Amino acid sequence: MRPLARSRRLSVTLALAVGGLVLAALAGWHLGERRALELQAAHASRQLELHVQALAQRIERYRALPRLLALDPGLRAGVEGPVDDATRLALNRRLETINRSAGAGTLTLIDRDGVAVAASNWRDADSNVGEDFGFRPYVQQALRAGSGRFYGIGVVTRVPGYFLSDAIRGGDGRTVGLVSMKVSLAPVERSWPATGDVVLVSDAHGVAFLASRPQWRYRVLAPLDTTARAELAATRQYHDQPLRPYHGQPLDRAGTADPRMRIETPSMPGTWLWKNAPVADTGWRLHLLQDAAPIAAGARRGALAAGIGWIAFVLLALVVQQRLRLSALRRRSRAELETLVRHHAEELRSARDGLVAAAQEADTGLSRRLAHLPQGVVIIDADLRIVAWNARYIELFRFPPDLVQVGTPIEAVFRYNASRGLLGPGPVEEAIERRLDHLRSGKPHMRESEKSDGTVLEIRGNPLPDGGFVTSYADITSYTTTARELRTLADALERRIAERTADLEQARAQAEAANRYKGRFVAAAVHDLLQPLNAARMFTAGLRARLHDGETRRLADHIDGALSAQDGILASLLDLSRLETGTLRTDVCDVPLGPLLESLARETGVLAQARGLRFDHVSTRVWVRSDATLLRRLVQNFLSNAVRYTARGRIVLGVRRDGDDVWIEVHDTGPGIPPNRQREIFEEFRRLDDGNPGGRGAGLGLAIVERIARLLSHRIDLRSRPGAGSVFRVSVPIASPQAPAVSTAPPPTITEDDAPLRGCRVWVVDDDPQACATTRLLLERWQCDVLFTGGPHAALAAAAHGAAPDLVLLGVPMGEPPGQSLLDTLCDRWGAAPLVIVVTGEPEPALRTQALDAGYGFLRKPLRPPALRALMMQMRLRGR
Repeated sequence: MRPLARSRRLSVTLALAVGGLVLAALAGWHLGERRALELQAAHASRQLELHVQALAQRIERYRALPRLLALDPGLRAGVEGPVDDATRLALNRRLETINRSAGAGTLTLIDRDGVAVAASNWRDADSNVGEDFGFRPYVQQALRAGSGRFYGIGVVTRVPGYFLSDAIRGGDGRTVGLVSMKVSLAPVERSWPATGDVVLVSDAHGVAFLASRPQWRYRVLAPLDTTARAELAATRQYHDQPLRPYHGQPLDRAGTADPRMRIETPSMPGTWLWKNAPVADTGWRLHLLQDAAPIAAGARRGALAAGIGWIAFVLLALVVQQRLRLSALRRRSRAELETLVRHHAEELRSARDGLVAAAQEADTGLSRRLAHLPQGVVIIDADLRIVAWNARYIELFRFPPDLVQVGTPIEAVFRYNASRGLLGPGPVEEAIERRLDHLRSGKPHMRESEKSDGTVLEIRGNPLPDGGFVTSYADITSYTTTARELRTLADALERRIAERTADLEQARAQAEAANRYKGRFVAAAVHDLLQPLNAARMFTAGLRARLHDGETRRLADHIDGALSAQDGILASLLDLSRLETGTLRTDVCDVPLGPLLESLARETGVLAQARGLRFDHVSTRVWVRSDATLLRRLVQNFLSNAVRYTARGRIVLGVRRDGDDVWIEVHDTGPGIPPNRQREIFEEFRRLDDGNPGGRGAGLGLAIVERIARLLSHRIDLRSRPGAGSVFRVSVPIASPQAPAVSTAPPPTITEDDAPLRGCRVWVVDDDPQACATTRLLLERWQCDVLFTGGPHAALAAAAHGAAPDLVLLGVPMGEPPGQSLLDTLCDRWGAAPLVIVVTGEPEPALRTQALDAGYGFLRKPLRPPALRALMMQMRLRGR
């Protein structure tokens, strides 16, 4: 029965191990697939957002040009009355010149009847001049509503493009014609990858008109109804291009929507990850298809890892079980042996004389009373002579028949074993005497001894009450071998664990190095991007001051707003990089919360009022322990999100005390955030789909909030209910109100009408020629005397004794030549030390401290003209 039970146990164990392996592999497969799907979907969403932004920026680049041309008096005269050949030729050449400068597709002047009066392609054989475009939607929209937009294939040129149109109004305000511009989207299409990912753009009818692969162009992604087909035929949107359906089937597992699509198109069969997003203000959707093969590979890796983990667990369990079993067997064996020894010791004490007599009467000298023991046993008397033994003792040591006899001295047995090398290394006489002394002392002992043939014996000796000694020899070779194998297996497992730990540590170090490189790359890229952005904003400020027409000033304001939004995105990227790399310094002190929140309330109130929202602010006198600049940035991001995502209703800014902390809370009546998205909105490049569709931003605000809160050890919290609004809040420790006040009020507004800087002599030293040109333009508008603009070497050549300026704008690094050393050299040549304002785009915080310690002004690029003007006034007042 025992072999059968052991076989059953082995079968059950094997079945459990195999079944567990299958279940672990299945679980690992599903977890790996889900994780790989989430990672690839997140990557696809980021790529999709970048493609959408690139397409929107391409359209946004040309959106203002038709509106400006609609205000041109010459073009208006061309559609108000009859046009002779000379006038038509002049209009054609004017449109041709403008189109060549703008880099657009085609510019066309159309009268109120939809007939093209003039066009930039008037020299071509397929010119637009004289053609009737009245059936085109962009013409009808402009004549009816003032502006229009439409994508289609040109009726005359057969070249596709995006048509933008604006109405031309006469002196009485009636529409007399329109200006249309065709923007080619081919550069955007060519920028998409030719292999790998598939990028599509579809219109409101689901027709893909832009694609990174030609075989996808003019495919219908959704069935067209009769109305849609009639509209396409009437507008001749895609001319005679055949519209082909695509063949695909979405995956739906266990009722859960899966962003994967099984496509049967011969050119790209298989399973693809399909993501799409709307393109703002167009009615289009941009689609991104990525090969889903990495998801299956991730599932396989998950199954393999789970299987290996399960096998390791089973092996470890077997090792532990075997070790416990061997330990139990050893304890049981020792207990049995000790019991037997005690039992026989008692028998020897009660019948020692009978045992000796029985041994003397035996013909062979063997004791029949010891024959049943599995151990070898030998008994000696007080004179160290053998009186009894069993057959197992003879078998273990392979003694010759005439060696062990009743009365044989045990010393003779020791000498025989020494001749065979069983007493170990060292002098033989010392080994024999040491064993005899131990027997005479009558002390019990237990030890293990290994013979030359590999047999391991456990030797136990115990004294007899009336003198003498009984010694047992147990063969424990199998137990020792098993223990040695278990130790070897444990050592191998420890080595594998150590190797895996080293691999993981190396991977972690590589990931940290990659993260540091990414942070340095982002900081350097943002710094390079800020240089042309600074020039663009200053050129815009100079242009606006020269514009007197209200409409054109509003267009300049729109351009400045777009540049400001781009400035905000780059600043957010730079802040995020500095937060991730740990280079952002904090200045934690006691801050009065009231002035800080009042400043934010004034700024947010203007934005909220412009959007038709009600904004309320609850004042406070509490002091908190925090960094004033970073805390202001954190709350400002809360307020910006509330204004951006609240279409109507109310926004409230206030505080709520909670023990030793205070909660700064921002309440809004926006669309709310679903529970499953409340964590992901704090990640980079995450934006809600139901927010303001026209709002600008890269989804970095809340990511910066989360990192600032972590840096300051502040706790952030979000409560939201879809359809009812959201509450964003941050917990800040309360401080003592006796600290000096930290000014958080905004700088005073400097108007453009006065001339407080008139006659101020200024040098502009910058190694960027464009920055020098824009700064000179701005300073001359403020009636400053710009004595010099140029780089460091030109400044050294132009400096002369006694010709020091009143103020120097230094746009080069401060830490090394030509920074501080350049200033020292210039001051020596002038013989005077003028006021200095350092203008830099470097992200290093130590530059600001270095400049302020030297008594200089400090501004970061891109420059805001009001800030530069205010600082120059303050520096002049301080100098006086």
